[in-house]
Order: sequence, then structure tokens, then C-alpha cells
Amino acid sequence: MVNRVTLVGRLGRDPEMRYTPSGAASARFSLATDENRKDQQGNWQQETTWHNIIVWGQAAERAAENLKKGTLVYLEGKISIRNWEDKEGQKRTSYEIIAFTIRNLTPKSGGTGSESFGESSHSQPEPTQSFPAPDEDLPF
Repeated sequence: MVNRVTLVGRLGRDPEMRYTPSGAASARFSLATDENRKDQQGNWQQETTWHNIIVWGQAAERAAENLKKGTLVYLEGKISIRNWEDKEGQKRTSYEIIAFTIRNLTPKSGGTGSESFGESSHSQPEPTQSFPAPDEDLPF
């Protein structure tokens, strides 16, 4: 089985840094990807999809330092599903992308601006209450 996502898009907001009680760094941000398609009349329409992104460890710290709203990035990761109950007791589900590799595609002034950072081992820190690991309940 494969759970792999590759996205190219722009940050919708600056990364928000957090630390788990054990000190593991995480950063969250939204990423917009655009897709062009023809409507029923044959006119081109642009559809934007928003993705919730989470980055862990040193990659999170570097993302918070180097990425800002509007930055164009290439991202590799995996899909994660998180379930919870809201204040009214309604069951909710969110889909997030756990990013392993991020490459800044926005040119820096006077250069090419292609900086890569991420965890090549594709490891994830220990699960916490704030960011549960979806793989914990697998029967194998």
C-alpha cells in the first residue's frame, strides 16, 4: 500500500509553530493548489483546493523561518485523517497532509530561490494528544 502526496501550491498563511510537551516542533499552514478545467459551456474555470499541512521536527522550524503567506512550494508527504468531537458533541473529520519534504520554489531576489528542507527518513515524532498519529490503530 502507498500513501504518498505530491503538491505544488502557495501558502495561504504563515506557518504556525507549536511544540509538543516532549519538545517536538510542528508547524501548520494551509496550501492552495489550482486546477484548470472546462465547464459545460467550454469555458476554462480555475478551481482552488485548500490543504491543511503539518510539518514536524527541524523541517517545521525551517518552514516557519523561511516560508510566508504566498510562497510557492513543492511538497511531498502523506494523507492523515483526524477524527474528533466538537463542543456540541458532533463527530468531525479533517484531512491533513503530513509533509516530509518541502522545496521553496519562490525565487529570492537576485537568485534562483530553490531551497529544500525536510526529513528524508520520513519519520514522525511520537504521537501527542494534539497531533495523534493515524497509524496507531492498524491491526497489523
